[in-house]
Amino acid sequence: MQSETPSLSRRDALVKLLRVAGASAGVAGLGVWLDEHNFRPEPALAIAAKRAHTIAANPQFPDIAVITGDDPALLARQALELLGGIRRFVARGDVVLVKPNIGWDRTPEQAANTNPDVVAEIVRQCSTAGAKRVLVTDVSCNDPRRCFERSGIAEAAQHAGAEVILPDPAMFKEVDLQGEILRAWPVFSPFLNVDKVINVPIAKHHSLTGTTLGMKNWYGMLGGPRHQLHQKIHESLVDLADFVRPTLTMIDCYRILIRNGPTGGSLEDVLLKKTMVAGTDPVAVDAYVAKAFWDLDVTALPYLKMATDRGLGTYEFEKVRTQIKAL
Repeated sequence: MQSETPSLSRRDALVKLLRVAGASAGVAGLGVWLDEHNFRPEPALAIAAKRAHTIAANPQFPDIAVITGDDPALLARQALELLGGIRRFVARGDVVLVKPNIGWDRTPEQAANTNPDVVAEIVRQCSTAGAKRVLVTDVSCNDPRRCFERSGIAEAAQHAGAEVILPDPAMFKEVDLQGEILRAWPVFSPFLNVDKVINVPIAKHHSLTGTTLGMKNWYGMLGGPRHQLHQKIHESLVDLADFVRPTLTMIDCYRILIRNGPTGGSLEDVLLKKTMVAGTDPVAVDAYVAKAFWDLDVTALPYLKMATDRGLGTYEFEKVRTQIKAL
């Protein structure tokens, strides 16, 4: 295991291993909408909702694990092992929420949603650690029932022992997100009462931000007119990441949607990369994947710098402990 701080040449090596070739709108409308809706919900709910799900740092383990191989489930399992094992993240009796991307009415081969085999393996690992409950959910963009079914995630997660929760309008609560942009907003209630949160997005292109990775995946806990947030998308991403503070981020890069995201549809837009990038620093993990697959850095993705400035991690992924393993 590597524990030293990587050098610049090390950074180049990491990027070359995975790299492939690969505007902000006005904010006045969003400002008006937020002003009209910027009221506080019940203080007790706001206090209870904002809690960190992170774990203590451990210098024995890398901050980022990069695994390549043919089996998506094995990639997830090996990434967890390199990072210290599932029991580092999940304790007996924990209620764990696993958050894939289940936003779109697409098949796994179209790479618009997280690979179902990855989700199922993470559920099994949490159960092995003694989790009391493992919840799998997302607030879909297309019809939720079709998204959950056609993605293969509902069936795979249920077979692995998860409670799969479709978004229900009655299950949203107005919460003060206490962000710089985001204040009162409807949040899907399963996100509000869990012990651990594991973020499992898929790596794909996004027409507005260039990529959609871990921090963008938090849009999937919101109700309401969340498209409004695209007008200040980078600021809203950081507010959401600050609110959730996940236990672990595991980016599914088995298949990546290299262009025409986030919905995709054509198999010509999909690259088979057979990779998992996981870590305890959500900013570094996003930065690593953005650079490796799209050659995008902090200058193209301002949210990375904003998140670093807020203390959520570091965009300088080359400076964190990284371990790479090929299966």
